[in-house]
Amino acid sequence: MKQVATATVVLSCFLSVTCAHAVAARGVEYWPTWRGPTMDGVALKGNPPVTWSESENIKWKIDLPGAGTSTPIIWGDKMFFQTAVDTGQAGPAPAATAPAQTGGRRGPGRGRAPTTIHAFDLVCLDRTTGKLLWQKTATKAVPHEGHHQDHGFASYSPITDGKHIWASFGSRGLYCFDMDGNLKWSGDLIPMTIRGGFGEGSSPALAGDAVVVVCDHEGDSAIFAFHKDTGQLLWRKDRDEASSWATPMPVEVDGKLQVIVNATNFVRSYDAQTGQIIWQCTGQTGNVVPTPILGFGKVFCTSGFRGSMLQAIQLGRTGDLSGSDAIAWQVDSGTPYVPSPILHNGRIYVFAVNNAVLSCYDARTGEPHYTGQRLEGIRGVYASPVAVADRIYFVGRNGVSIVIRSADTLEILATNTLDDGFDASPAIVGDSLYLKGRKHLYCLMSP
Repeated sequence: MKQVATATVVLSCFLSVTCAHAVAARGVEYWPTWRGPTMDGVALKGNPPVTWSESENIKWKIDLPGAGTSTPIIWGDKMFFQTAVDTGQAGPAPAATAPAQTGGRRGPGRGRAPTTIHAFDLVCLDRTTGKLLWQKTATKAVPHEGHHQDHGFASYSPITDGKHIWASFGSRGLYCFDMDGNLKWSGDLIPMTIRGGFGEGSSPALAGDAVVVVCDHEGDSAIFAFHKDTGQLLWRKDRDEASSWATPMPVEVDGKLQVIVNATNFVRSYDAQTGQIIWQCTGQTGNVVPTPILGFGKVFCTSGFRGSMLQAIQLGRTGDLSGSDAIAWQVDSGTPYVPSPILHNGRIYVFAVNNAVLSCYDARTGEPHYTGQRLEGIRGVYASPVAVADRIYFVGRNGVSIVIRSADTLEILATNTLDDGFDASPAIVGDSLYLKGRKHLYCLMSP
């Protein structure tokens, strides 16, 4: 861990998306983004179960329509997620795109491009019962490229403000629905060619009146901002970046709304109104997936592909911050490739690559509380953790979940197993924990 001396910076720093949601949702239970109300995986209140199994604390369990690792979002009694349904109908071949780089994570890599039409759908459930309320098709197309066997054509997650739901299907565009499933508008993005054939997956973010979408790929990458009500393109900026999957993070600093994007060449902060770059900072690895989180006047950015980096970057700066004292502290080992970090009760928790090997640091100073602690039972992690009260929940790709106490030392409260594997991140609303697997969606709740 590298500690960098920094001047004290006093900031009025908060998520504009959180404030907007908090006003609109006063008295309403909600999880409006894939990482919750504050976009960091932390539930503001609630008491979901600590233990569960196929015979314990399951309120309901349903079969999933289609395929995809989209994390469910929740507003009131409605739950939304995205899916892709293979219709089995032959369709016209899509336009050719530039070949993707063959590098990337070791493994099976690119799947063959399909030849059948897929329906790209937004699904709405009653979160209290699991009953399907509606399933609306945003568009139908033959996907122009395949995906990694662990991925899919619906790995993006929607966002909502309680009036509208915005769902990006990447190469197939951005779509705005009302809460009853009526399509209000759609916006074109760009056809992407993803490194290694891993597939797309960056979710949109709401920054004031702008819905912001990042399209980083092996061609001409760009970031887009659309007006949330009309779909008007507010701005588009080219990005000198290859494939990445991080979701943008909105934040207000000193009265200016910014959008921070984690990526390989630079972490960049954009002016949410104009798209102009406010600051940038190098240091991340390739194939950036984790979404930044905020706290203590800093943004925490991490990556873990063929290297490791966790940077705590001071907000309130401008220009190129690379190698400057704006980097309050950093860690260059044991950081995550796919799962995003979580900050809870002053501590930041990270996995090593995609393994259940946990490290915990003081978010203010970067000093380690513990490092390299294996959570026995979990084999492989893609889902990002969630937290509520004094607990943090980690879910594994093999169906094993572990609950720990949020503390300076590692204390495992429970190890639980379900008959499914989990790549989507959990959601917490009230006393319910929602786990979306490959085949089933679970609502976990104590009697």
